[in-house]
Amino acid sequence: MKRTAADIRKSIESNWKEYLSRYGNLFSSNHIDGSSPPSVFVGAYGYPKVLVGPMLPPVHGDTMILDSPEKWTGKSLEDIVNYRLSLVRGIKPVKVGDVGQRYIESLQEMSMSERSTDAEMELVKNASPIASVDGDSPIFGPIGEIKSAKFTSSSSDKNIQRTFYDKDLLAQDAMVELYNRGIEISRIQKCFSIGMFGKERKLVPTRWSITATDDVLSKSLVEKIIEYEILDTSLVFSYNHLGNFFSVIMFPSRWMFEMQEAWYDEQGNVGFGSDFEDIKGLKHYPETAGAHFASRLAVSEYLTQNKIQAAVMVLREIRPEYAVPVGVWQVREGVRMAMKQKPLVVPNFQEGLDAACKGLSIGKKEWLAHSKLYLAKKQKSISDFF
Repeated sequence: MKRTAADIRKSIESNWKEYLSRYGNLFSSNHIDGSSPPSVFVGAYGYPKVLVGPMLPPVHGDTMILDSPEKWTGKSLEDIVNYRLSLVRGIKPVKVGDVGQRYIESLQEMSMSERSTDAEMELVKNASPIASVDGDSPIFGPIGEIKSAKFTSSSSDKNIQRTFYDKDLLAQDAMVELYNRGIEISRIQKCFSIGMFGKERKLVPTRWSITATDDVLSKSLVEKIIEYEILDTSLVFSYNHLGNFFSVIMFPSRWMFEMQEAWYDEQGNVGFGSDFEDIKGLKHYPETAGAHFASRLAVSEYLTQNKIQAAVMVLREIRPEYAVPVGVWQVREGVRMAMKQKPLVVPNFQEGLDAACKGLSIGKKEWLAHSKLYLAKKQKSISDFF
């Protein structure tokens, strides 16, 4: 008897629940002594008073891989979940505007560090696991309220240090400057989250800061892209990882961008999310949330590097095996990897879409039914005759 997508999803989720119940509580203590990657986390619950703290594994040495998504391409879902589970998250309630207190300053200094930073945390009680699969939030390791914390000083990244001490530099300008100097996006995001940029500084919940960083950086690239010559052919890129299948269709046009997501729900039905923008930008918060900005950044990097302008459709098919979400970083890095593959050159958009859908289980008609870019393309083609 053939298994349905719903059967596969339930089986995989059951396996992961068992895995997390077995390995999600290996650490249970009120004292953690180790090296932070460095890593900080700012929660969103209770905003504008949020839970803030370092993430620290109970081991010393070079732990940067534990919170460096840019280095996770090619890793298995199990590898990445284990990275997440190994970081103990200390929390302390802080008002988002209170960035001048010593505790936050210590976290800012740690975030500037060039390497893993030694730290100690004493918790009010033993850290407790957060080992659940809800299909939305990334997995985290044990969590506990901080009673006291000590951080060892280490050498700071000079580029980050420079923007931190420039109190006249706007937050978005600081982010773009660091990006242009080669600082990893995940590091920029953490610094922004812990209140290190801008004239009026405050803490920004980690989830929000990730989306904001991708949005700001990709906007800065699109401003350049709209001045470039238009691509003279159609290209198709693809890449699959962690149960996510990405196809990117690029064709000759003024800048337009669409990101579509499709997934199988618990009943095996297909759900869709789709967002479109043209040169005027996006006027609403996207259905695909942070995935829109993450994929837009990856695509705009390719266009900027090649100094071309084009219209781009990104298709993301989420298979049932992606049962444990690990964060929107995997969309950015998945599309980045797609753009590094040798593209398939095709005569036009239609043949590009045909080629893109060959590696997907969801058909061309279903993608087109949710596409505003396709409608905009048809309208443009008709207007060319007048």
